[in-house]
Amino acid sequence: MPVSKGKLVLGIMSGTSLDGVDLALCEFSENKSKIDYKLLHAETIPYPYYLKEKLEDALHLSTKDMHELDQDLGFYYAKLVKDFIKRAGTDAELIASHGHTVLHQPDKGITLQIGSGKILAEETGVTVINDFRARDVSKGGQGAPLVTIGDRDLFGEFDICLNLGGIANASFDHDNKRIACDITPCNMPLNTIASWIGIEYDRNGDIASRGSVHLDLLKRLNSIGYYELAPPKSIGKEWFLRIFLPEIRSTRIKFEDALRTVNEHIAVQLAGFMNKYSNPSSNILVTGGGVYNTYLIDLLKNKCAGRLVIPDDQLVNFKEAIIFAYLGYLRINNRINILASVTGAGSDTSAGKINHAK
Repeated sequence: MPVSKGKLVLGIMSGTSLDGVDLALCEFSENKSKIDYKLLHAETIPYPYYLKEKLEDALHLSTKDMHELDQDLGFYYAKLVKDFIKRAGTDAELIASHGHTVLHQPDKGITLQIGSGKILAEETGVTVINDFRARDVSKGGQGAPLVTIGDRDLFGEFDICLNLGGIANASFDHDNKRIACDITPCNMPLNTIASWIGIEYDRNGDIASRGSVHLDLLKRLNSIGYYELAPPKSIGKEWFLRIFLPEIRSTRIKFEDALRTVNEHIAVQLAGFMNKYSNPSSNILVTGGGVYNTYLIDLLKNKCAGRLVIPDDQLVNFKEAIIFAYLGYLRINNRINILASVTGAGSDTSAGKINHAK
């Protein structure tokens, strides 16, 4: 059923870095052809250890255990939402949930995001939209990146929108159409290396800054075939574990040198990609947890042709959750929310499974 203007939508985002669940309560309003948003309340809730551990190992679960984790995560999200709404002091009229991606192999027609939308709707009493990727993948698309239409509609004043999450992706207009893709693993390999010495992440890139670039490892990482592919393209955790991580594990170097080399690799790939589509006058909006890796940001500033624009902390941390709220707003109004020009699908899609509260 179409909804009224000023819809209150709660966006829920869980990224590959597993650094927590982002919740963003947004109000959308329309003025002629323009849609505006207001962020009313936002929080990041860290995953409890037991759940984070299960999600990290989800690739290896049986079908039965995956179904149980899907349900458990749905109940967990529901508890987070109910507590969040109390603190926000404003009810949500709709929930748009990314869920957590545990499988993504679009070339095989496979994608799976868990966190049961049915349970989330039943437990909260609010209509839930989830499973945003599946329909696009069924039409031959990559099912990613999903935030592109929000980049275009809500942050169109920027020439490029770059997100530094577990996987770094970017979107921009090119030849009168929106283009986007996953560019390179970002926080995922850096946090994995950090975990080898018992820390969650390399704060500010301080450890990396003390290391040296291992030229052979850098050459091998830069030679990975994915980087030669043109958009549309996307990568998932399976690809990272199968293709990227073994190159690091097979190289016996100091911990700080591994971090330094991977930071260099990320910067080389991001700058190389974006410099094809930008110039010194381009404004590049940079969001996601990687923004706080000041060492990586300095490397990017030295290599990118365009000007990096880092917004306030709310937008850095919650841009993707805001855009998922927007994707839900579009879906409930039966409007396009995934662009074929981005994913390579046969046509644009109004994607997402609608779970009505009973």
